[in-house]
Amino acid sequence: MLAYVALWPAPGYAEAVLVLGALAAIVHLVASRFRSGGQLLSNPAWALTSVLFFAYWLPELVSAFDAVDTPHALRKALEDIRYLPFLWLVASAVANPRGRRTIFGGLAVIVAIWTVDALLQALTGASPLFSALDAIKRGISGHGMCTPEEIAGVDRLSGVLGPCNLKLGQVLASLSPFALYAGGRRYGMGGWLIAAAGVGLVVVLAGSRASWITYALVLVLSGWRLLGWKRLLGVFAFGAIAVATIAVVSPQVRERIVRTTLVRSADAEGVDSALSGRARIWGAALCMARENPINGVGARGFREAFPACDPDPGKQAAWGYGPALHAHQVVLEVLSETGLFGLLMWLAGVALAWRAWRFADDAARDRARPAMLAIAVTLFPFNTHLAFYSTFWGGLALMLVALYAGSLLSQPAEKQE
Repeated sequence: MLAYVALWPAPGYAEAVLVLGALAAIVHLVASRFRSGGQLLSNPAWALTSVLFFAYWLPELVSAFDAVDTPHALRKALEDIRYLPFLWLVASAVANPRGRRTIFGGLAVIVAIWTVDALLQALTGASPLFSALDAIKRGISGHGMCTPEEIAGVDRLSGVLGPCNLKLGQVLASLSPFALYAGGRRYGMGGWLIAAAGVGLVVVLAGSRASWITYALVLVLSGWRLLGWKRLLGVFAFGAIAVATIAVVSPQVRERIVRTTLVRSADAEGVDSALSGRARIWGAALCMARENPINGVGARGFREAFPACDPDPGKQAAWGYGPALHAHQVVLEVLSETGLFGLLMWLAGVALAWRAWRFADDAARDRARPAMLAIAVTLFPFNTHLAFYSTFWGGLALMLVALYAGSLLSQPAEKQE
């Protein structure tokens, strides 16, 4: 699993690791499950992991039958069944104390390495890790990981993921609970503050405002237990001063802050500009939901359905030319692409995950807290999001779900030993 995360900068290799891991897990996990499954994972963890996967996957399958591009949607749904054995593997990896230390600690190390690498990019102008990967790619294939056009259009810190995959802010914000909890557990308040400052600086410079909201939630939900509310308010006051200072020297950060203030405008155009064109996208998503209320336009069918629902056809969009690729908001993505059936399935999954948390004891909650916080802030509905039915972001979200289920409902103490 750690290899899968570490290879995210090279998506093709990461996907190969996921597929190979899923194939290996099918034989081992399924055979062990029916022979003596409790050796790997408790029955409640098996059930919760599987049910949460189907809450994600069944809407994708049902939406495919009358999607705007049925063959593509069906192929995507069939391909995504590979996640199920991978999720069993991930959940079983954190079902005992040693596994949790390895996996949660490994994720914290990956976040720390990527953070340091991004800070070096901020100082020198180049990411050492991405430069190394790019050199390897050039040696193998004769061309780099990104095209010159993609590199020229970069307006934010890209880090190890590179200028053609500008998701560093969202990725670090979603995985930051593992680093912050590791820092706090090992070094106390000082460790948490150092980790929070380092990751926070990269999240601000890596720049999507969605990642700023995600990371602010992480600071609130992880910091109040360790620092208390008064110290936490001091952290946010210091952070606000730091962001204002960065905005003075960084045109990109300053431009995002200025753009955000446009939301106070009374007209729809000002609001849409503040949201980088997302108001137009959300209008199209609502149109798709009205036209296809039961099972949507099909998972990943948003771009094909967008022209027919575009509120401003013929007008250049804030993101440039071409259709919007997805709804940029999890509730609207689920509603427009998988309909009411999909939304009800997702809500059922959330309810089951919350029920498991509610009835777990304090020890179970403590060991699952980093994973719980990571998935909660990633799915926080009052934010903008990447596409949850895409290979990259869908794989990240499902991995966090498996980490949550496996750590919350892990083996009884005697079997862990």
